[in-house]
Amino acid sequence: MAETLNRPPFDPELEAALTLLAEQMPSTITPEMIPLMRQGMPGLDVSVDDSLAAAGVERRDVTIPGHNGDEIQVTVLRRQGSAGVGPGIYHTHGGGMIIGDRFTGLDLLLAWITEFDAVAVTVEYRLAPEFPDPYPVRDCYAGLVWTAEHAEELGIDPDRLIIAGGSAGGGLAAGVALIARDEGGPALAGQVLICPMLDDRDQTVSTRQIDGIGVWDRGSNVTGWSALLGDRRGTDDVSIYAAPARATDLSGLPPAFIDCGSAEVFRDEDVAYATALWAAGVQAELHVWPGGFHGFDMMAPHSVLAKAARAARDSWVARTLGD
Repeated sequence: MAETLNRPPFDPELEAALTLLAEQMPSTITPEMIPLMRQGMPGLDVSVDDSLAAAGVERRDVTIPGHNGDEIQVTVLRRQGSAGVGPGIYHTHGGGMIIGDRFTGLDLLLAWITEFDAVAVTVEYRLAPEFPDPYPVRDCYAGLVWTAEHAEELGIDPDRLIIAGGSAGGGLAAGVALIARDEGGPALAGQVLICPMLDDRDQTVSTRQIDGIGVWDRGSNVTGWSALLGDRRGTDDVSIYAAPARATDLSGLPPAFIDCGSAEVFRDEDVAYATALWAAGVQAELHVWPGGFHGFDMMAPHSVLAKAARAARDSWVARTLGD
């Protein structure tokens, strides 16, 4: 790999948090570490049901047809006792395409469910490398189709259905939005792309800057993309649905919210995607948080920068979902 470049500094408060995180998780995830990473990180495990109960949110697990008709699971989340029709949030979780489950990033969803009386559907898509592209994005698309088809039963207003995901989930959300556009699928009112993983080519300045440091560095990113795409990574044989940064026509997509940190691998591809959306006549709101590392708002939620990032995101969601 090329020499690491100077990078923007981490926010001082976040850098302190990063020092503690470094004791719990590696800077670089290699292929042989994937099974261990799937077992979760010590001290970070919180019961899903406890979190739901504390937020006053109820769950329902449903088995649905995924890619090729194979069975996958989704979980429907809504406020306890909520009735009637409200906005919908379809969620694709993060984890670099290789780790995580449908409850990764749950706290983000809980805030929107309780604040906006939304119904959320989060999908258990199959992970690489056991299930390489197109399984993850096609499982996610299948879940969106199911959600839209069952909107009335779920209490979702189909005109107020958005898709949201962080990291790999952000990339999958962008890919699903492209599939929905190209295949006449469900209409989306918006797409929330949180530090999205969009580009397999490993060519940006920011990927060279974040190498061996931070959360989800260049090496981890190569591990994730290689698991998803195998020998196709970096070649011309990669679908825009797997790597949305490769799309040359972004017209006709729903409005987007995109955010990332200034000190993370995905910075440049995320900025480029927002720029391409604007060039295609699509509305997009972009935030690059100064000194933010990847996933800082999840891993250091009490920091000043995380609170600002979440407030901006919540504001966009509130405006997009409307009343």
